[in-house]
Amino acid sequence: MTKLAFVFPGQGSQVIGMGQDVYEQVGSARSLFEKANECLEHGFTDLIFKGEQETLTLTQNAQPALLTTSMALYKTFLERGGMEPDFAAGHSLGEYTAYTAMGALSFEDAVKLVRKRGQFMEAAVPAGEGAMSAILGMEEAVLLDAVNTITESGHPVQLANINSPGQIVISGTSEGVRLACELAKERGAKRCMPLVVSGPFHSSLMKPAASMLEETLNGIRISEPHLPVVANLTAMPVALNEIKASLVHQLYSPVRWQQSIEYMIGEGADTFVEFGPGTVLSGLIKKINRKVRTYSIRNLETCDDVIAQLKGEMANG
Repeated sequence: MTKLAFVFPGQGSQVIGMGQDVYEQVGSARSLFEKANECLEHGFTDLIFKGEQETLTLTQNAQPALLTTSMALYKTFLERGGMEPDFAAGHSLGEYTAYTAMGALSFEDAVKLVRKRGQFMEAAVPAGEGAMSAILGMEEAVLLDAVNTITESGHPVQLANINSPGQIVISGTSEGVRLACELAKERGAKRCMPLVVSGPFHSSLMKPAASMLEETLNGIRISEPHLPVVANLTAMPVALNEIKASLVHQLYSPVRWQQSIEYMIGEGADTFVEFGPGTVLSGLIKKINRKVRTYSIRNLETCDDVIAQLKGEMANG
């Protein structure tokens, strides 16, 4: 029996023109983009469809743009005959999309919330003082020891995204990340790739942003998701009364993506569908477990293709 998990991407997947075909051809998708315009500013869809990539990539723009696009693709999938999942999860920002898709957050609250989240993250650390790098080919425990060594020397750095076996992102002060990369290479890491980001996300340097996020979250209603959402913080679903706290802690804690996927596979998930403009999560899932099936819904054409394939799978048992 096929068990479905739906996954939603985080910042970095944004691209000009994403979601435009579903906006033009699917009523439920169009209404979401129009609501985003009303909640943020008129012209927000113009930024997504024909703006400058540099402006779209600003954290305060990328987060609501990706949430809106992923939700529009999800609504299109349902409207055109797609089925509900057994689980949902999202990578960093994508966790908010997952909660929205599963009915825990209203779309209007979610799009305004992630705009503020992006603003808080941008403001937390002055430009140039923080950094992130991807470390390839190193065990989590060995890398954790390396970043702890550098942090103890007075340059904060920590694990930020545990993405897949052999791919872990670190985050912290610029000097902390530089020194951790050097130490990681000395201890056997294959590569250290600096990431083009505007801040040291998922590090302790985000605690000022987390305090502001907590205040904002306290004014928002969160309902019980109608299907399980796997939290980045715990790599398993959290109780309704723990969702707000887990989203606050998520901002300065590691995204446990590998463990989240392994949890869903352990619960029987064998088919993963990514809703968003890219295929980053599908690639990571394949690195975590090659036996599961992955699909990505990026536009109207891929949506119809995936629905047909999923229905074929389910018909075949």
